[in-house]
Amino acid sequence: MPTVKPRYTITDTGEIEEMLDEAQRRWPAMRDRKELLLLLASIGSDVAKRDIATRRKAVEETAGALTGVYREDELSQLREDWSE
Repeated sequence: MPTVKPRYTITDTGEIEEMLDEAQRRWPAMRDRKELLLLLASIGSDVAKRDIATRRKAVEETAGALTGVYREDELSQLREDWSE
């Protein structure tokens, strides 16, 4: 079917084969390797979303932690010491 979206060709060899073999051992009832591949992609997406949320939370929790630690003109004074 015609589309402007990218298409991907993945061959069941090498690392992909190993990942699918591991997935097959984890979910032995799933016999369709295409479905296993889609499941692995979904799990990877979930992990990525969780990592992003964890990082965002860490930034939010530490934002402003150093407010007031440095003088107002500290950066400009440091820059004066740098050679051009």
